[in-house]
Amino acid sequence: DIALVSSLQHILYIHIYIVFQTDLPLYYKPWMDIARNVPEFISSHSLRLRIHNMPLLETHLLRTHCELRLAHLALSMMTVGYVWQEGERETIKVLPRNLSVPFCEVSQRLGLPPILIYTDSVLANWKKRDPDGNLELLLTLPGGESVRGFFLVTLLVELAAVPGLKSILDVINGIHYNDVAMVTKALDVVSQAIDMVLILHVTNTYLLFQTIWKDNPLMPEGLVYEEVQEKPMEFSGGSAAQSSTLHCFDELLGVQHEGSSGAFLRRMRDYMLPSHKHFIENISSCPSLRSFVLQQADEGLTHTFEQCVARLVDFRNYHINTVTRYITIPASHAKQLRANKQGLPEELDAIRRAPTALDERGTGGSGIMTFLKTVRDKTKDTFISQCSKGNQDLPDPSMTEIQKAASEFTTE
Repeated sequence: DIALVSSLQHILYIHIYIVFQTDLPLYYKPWMDIARNVPEFISSHSLRLRIHNMPLLETHLLRTHCELRLAHLALSMMTVGYVWQEGERETIKVLPRNLSVPFCEVSQRLGLPPILIYTDSVLANWKKRDPDGNLELLLTLPGGESVRGFFLVTLLVELAAVPGLKSILDVINGIHYNDVAMVTKALDVVSQAIDMVLILHVTNTYLLFQTIWKDNPLMPEGLVYEEVQEKPMEFSGGSAAQSSTLHCFDELLGVQHEGSSGAFLRRMRDYMLPSHKHFIENISSCPSLRSFVLQQADEGLTHTFEQCVARLVDFRNYHINTVTRYITIPASHAKQLRANKQGLPEELDAIRRAPTALDERGTGGSGIMTFLKTVRDKTKDTFISQCSKGNQDLPDPSMTEIQKAASEFTTE
């Protein structure tokens, strides 16, 4: 399928070959001067003032895909910083025209929404620091080395998935030619890629940013983009659900996400580059891999398919445990401290300043634990043999266990 090959080539080009520009034409220096210093300007509470004093620039001088991507990254970093400069204490309702107008124009040309998304913070936010290939961020947010590590390790996860993405075409071609050996070999590569994604994910700490103005009680009406639209606009924040990688593997293996979780995942595809979204849709339109495995009844093929599903379930089990450890338990602990007004003065001050809107919801606006468990369980349903499904059943942390852990939680 020409469309399938074309969209995959674009994804692999973005993942492997493209070296993003580190700067824009001189005309856009006012953008880059601010975007490169967002953490410092937030710390000094001067970012909003600097953006108000920024000139309104035309966007027609941005001519290449790389220039548009860097512009989108810079404008999105400034937008997030502008909205949340004062945290939850002083949210704003209007994004000024000298930021909103060019941001929406660049977004329209790329087919992306005007908000900081995964495509910006991970896929377009790196450069080679030295000839050895060590990487560095182009732009960052407050959080120092934790933020740097989070974005760069997430990028490495994307790179680890590349062999699996490339093998998807071999799987589809193998089904077309009724070649069991070809499909089995390609699926083995997919399985190894998912395994590498899990290994790298384990090394990463879980870090979330308050970038969202959809389903957020702090901004119930959304955000007005001045001189773009009078009515407030709502957008979900950056989320790993906006990565095309796991969507591709889900579609290939036939994981059927339904209900509110399925609707959320489909909505997240609108936050991807159009070529990524089209590739996922093209995989979905191809003959079913799971049906092919069932029809062939080949022991080796079935085992390899089950192994792929098992790796995906392992990944989602780990994701649930990570969220429990780094979000749910600390959030429960914070609620206890707020209610009882107990703790050291510096601890209570940190609790007061910490954002509360993400206690129960993810950066994309999903009910986080319900969503993750539903996605994991739908992945389990893809197993062909009930025995394989049973081997993946791990107990989920109960609310009693979470509350107990929260009471024993110590803040470092």
